[in-house]
Amino acid sequence: MDDTIGFPDPGLDLSDGFKPHTSHWGVFSARNSAAGLEVRAYAGDPDPNGIIDNFPGALRHQARIAQPAIRRGWLERGPGPDDRRGRDEFVSVSWEKALDLLGDELARIRDTRGPGAVFGGSYGWSSAGRLHHAQSQVHRFLNIAMGGYVRSVNSYSSGASSVLLPQILAGYEDITKRNVTWEQIATETEIVLAFGGMALKNSMVAGGSISKHVERGAMEAARERGCEFILMSPLREDLPVEAGAEWMTCIPGTDTALMLGIVHTLVEGGLHDQAFLDRYTEGWPVFLRYLTGESDGQAKDAAWAAAICGVDANTIRTLARRLAGKRALITVSHSLQRAEHGEQPVWMGMVLAAALGQIGLPGGGYAYSLGAIGYYGRRVNDVPGPTLGQGRNGVRDFIPVARIADMLLNPGSTYRYNGETRTYPDIRMVYWAGGNPFHHHQDINRLRKAFAKVDTLVVHELAWTATARHADIVLPSTMTLEREDIGYSTNDPLMVAMHRIAEPFGLARDDYDIFADIADRLGAREPFTEGRTSREWLEHLYEPTRASLAKRGLEAPSFDEFWQRGSLVVPQQPDDGGRLRSFRDDPVAHPLPTPSGRIEIYSAKIAAHNDADCPGHPVWLEKSDMPKPGAPCFLVANQPVTRLHSQLDFGGHSLAAKHRGREVARMNPRDANARGIVDGDIIRLFNERGACLAAVNVTDGIAPGVVQLPTGAWYDPMDPEDEAPLCVHGNPNVLTRDIGTSSFAQGCTGQLTTVEVEKFTGNLPPIRAFDPV
Repeated sequence: MDDTIGFPDPGLDLSDGFKPHTSHWGVFSARNSAAGLEVRAYAGDPDPNGIIDNFPGALRHQARIAQPAIRRGWLERGPGPDDRRGRDEFVSVSWEKALDLLGDELARIRDTRGPGAVFGGSYGWSSAGRLHHAQSQVHRFLNIAMGGYVRSVNSYSSGASSVLLPQILAGYEDITKRNVTWEQIATETEIVLAFGGMALKNSMVAGGSISKHVERGAMEAARERGCEFILMSPLREDLPVEAGAEWMTCIPGTDTALMLGIVHTLVEGGLHDQAFLDRYTEGWPVFLRYLTGESDGQAKDAAWAAAICGVDANTIRTLARRLAGKRALITVSHSLQRAEHGEQPVWMGMVLAAALGQIGLPGGGYAYSLGAIGYYGRRVNDVPGPTLGQGRNGVRDFIPVARIADMLLNPGSTYRYNGETRTYPDIRMVYWAGGNPFHHHQDINRLRKAFAKVDTLVVHELAWTATARHADIVLPSTMTLEREDIGYSTNDPLMVAMHRIAEPFGLARDDYDIFADIADRLGAREPFTEGRTSREWLEHLYEPTRASLAKRGLEAPSFDEFWQRGSLVVPQQPDDGGRLRSFRDDPVAHPLPTPSGRIEIYSAKIAAHNDADCPGHPVWLEKSDMPKPGAPCFLVANQPVTRLHSQLDFGGHSLAAKHRGREVARMNPRDANARGIVDGDIIRLFNERGACLAAVNVTDGIAPGVVQLPTGAWYDPMDPEDEAPLCVHGNPNVLTRDIGTSSFAQGCTGQLTTVEVEKFTGNLPPIRAFDPV
């Protein structure tokens, strides 16, 4: 990747009537005809993502929402708490009636309760386009037309790390986007120890557009140069075969103890970099007293770690010696912190990299979440991209994103977050656009009870997801292929003119036009639209990029020229290692943004919170959810391969990976044989929270004692009238726990829980998740 630009981009094939478009999983071109939708992967992508093949079957699928709908109970009785959500039928109405009813309800909430009674959920990945990004649209609308809303902070993916890392190392984006790159790994790294791996299914997608998938090639180039990859994960495929990785497993959730054992071995053998620790870190002596047992009477040596994590003590010692003295890279995946006490492995991974003295070196040190998403580990663009202003939020209240059910079930109660004691607001309306909480939230049966508490739940959606089925007002929105936009990501050099490929399904409308009409009913159309149509907004949002290029004397095409040609390659910043490299080069001139200006192995600020579940330095904390009678297996609920989260689960690429219509779980032959289960069976996974059905793949690519079931299968209750119905489709979030990682960060713990598994021998229920309502 270089610093040059090109216009137009030669990798975008627009022959034969194909038009440019892009998505979270890759740039492509497409055409729609009587024969159906055809998609063509971007020719410049060395490793295209097959998820684009979900589009043809999804565009006109029966699961699409054709016109506005109102839940019958809300239509007949008006707003108010109602446990019929998810059980009631819907009444189709005109756009005029739907918008009138919604406008009246928004005005009622605003005038009687105030904007602090509205939760603007909208946590989701709606579009790679920068204008029709549903989160931006709904937040802009609520800020301008309602005066604000209660917001959420952080993410389900990185809820613990995003609170912790800025306080102990650097800003989250400094570590993920401006740190170690795939270019550095290909040319500099000697050994990678990947806790939780760097699975390509994750890095194949991005928060915006993505043109080139480079991860597989970078790992292959590094391996051919002699770099060693060591994977520590219960799943063998968490590194691609091109990495040639040595696969090791520890007991899920015990990585912190393993890291402690490695660092103790380094210190015991004098293999740690004391000079680095003295110059660049804060609090090493405090942590060392814990590590050696001086502070609590227990040395965290390899033998101690082995008894907890299940890795042989000699293997731990050997691993430590293999890391010492090399350009070593420690990576910690999102998965480790999406569990109870998730802050600890993130912090401890940083300490391990510091003890090796590698932080800030090219291809070395600490790369939290590298491989978790497509724009991590890449260069940053050197011109501004299109950004829709969201206005000013007049409501200061917020919640950590994964605490929505707690908030709705316990208004007025207190909770701890980031050293503060906060109070849950009393929410009467939830407005959701561009997301699906029945995918990403845990303990779905609890979530159903939570949504029953509000007066009104409004959803913009393109298909009948479980979230839409639990709503009161459902407004059909267009799919990305049915609207114009600009595809862009801050860490990808290709800007794409996203042409409309197909006409909207039924009466579906763009979110922007929906919000403009609602704003009109609230007397706020002009402030919301600023007098612009969607096309005029695209021209407006493109202008900062054009102006920046022109100012630098680079080719700066007009909007019309950009739109006609379909793409623009923008310049990127040098691969200079960012803030951590600058800090290593001169820690006085370039201190870190931590309280001490140094790497905080011990944080006095966090210690002062006095939260027992997240003390002032990384520690091993026992887990409350470990295998036990009735739930003897770990369940890993990770991201899927054939879709992004739950998006387009009804697309052909996603459906082809199911078995007998159900999501596929994986388990080790030892565990399957003990239960009389064979490959291809339908199994029932269950615990005290719920149960679901799934097909099973019996494989030695998963550790014994572990069952893996990816998230994203649409929730499909066998009998919605039940309080805890069986999900017949395979959504693991009927099983996961809805608790915070700790009282410090309150992150999501959806990655790991415990279950029992049995062969399902009853009559197989039909899949109805994709049936129209």
